Amino acid sequence: MLILLPPSEGKTPATGGDAVDPESLSFPVLNSYRAKVLEALGTVSAHQDALALLGVGASLKDDVERNTRLHAEPAAPAHQVYSGVLYDALGYKSLTPGQRRKADESVLVISALWGAIRFADRVPAYRLSMATALPDVGRLASFWKPQLTEALAAAAAGQLLVDCRSSTYAAAWAPPPEQTVAVNVYTEVNGARKVVSHFAKHTRGELARHLLSRRGKAPQTPAQLRQAAAEKWAAELIPGTARKPHALNLILPG
Repeated sequence: MLILLPPSEGKTPATGGDAVDPESLSFPVLNSYRAKVLEALGTVSAHQDALALLGVGASLKDDVERNTRLHAEPAAPAHQVYSGVLYDALGYKSLTPGQRRKADESVLVISALWGAIRFADRVPAYRLSMATALPDVGRLASFWKPQLTEALAAAAAGQLLVDCRSSTYAAAWAPPPEQTVAVNVYTEVNGARKVVSHFAKHTRGELARHLLSRRGKAPQTPAQLRQAAAEKWAAELIPGTARKPHALNLILPG
């Protein structure tokens, strides 16, 4: 089982330690592409219109300035750097040592800057969205899609892929639909369903934690995933097609 997560928008900078070592990151075949994005991001972030070019507000000025020196910034494991609703709900720190090892092996974060990394990979805090277009790189989802398709093929082979990504990050890699289950979250009031955003992130984080911490074997099929999810939520499985992944719908009370 592999759990696919988006990065968090907000990130917690490391307070000290060594800078990122690209050769130590998972999927080193991506390093030349990471270097290209890193250079383009540094150039854009040093521009006088950097905030507008990156589509962020003035409150993130310090984050954008940090982008200009990421080669030298302290790095920390991705599970410490990524923060926010989903990652708070996953609660890596409160997992047992065995559950943490499982998380390090089973979680893939699809990143606008790094392409794909695992939880134990040490990276600096940065500010960049997959929806951004960078000079000489283009829109990042389009840039990463062919690279990730090739680089992640071996890691994904034979695995059930639990896709907890937002649509922005799902656009960067479309894994084989027959082995992928996209996780959707709805509230239901009087039989009417409504898509939620904040609670979707939280619930996806809770689902990831549940899959990492529950006893027994990890789900190996979409049906087994629904059964595992049904231990905590009202859950339904919508079968996929040749082009469309399965869908796991988690229904929250309104």
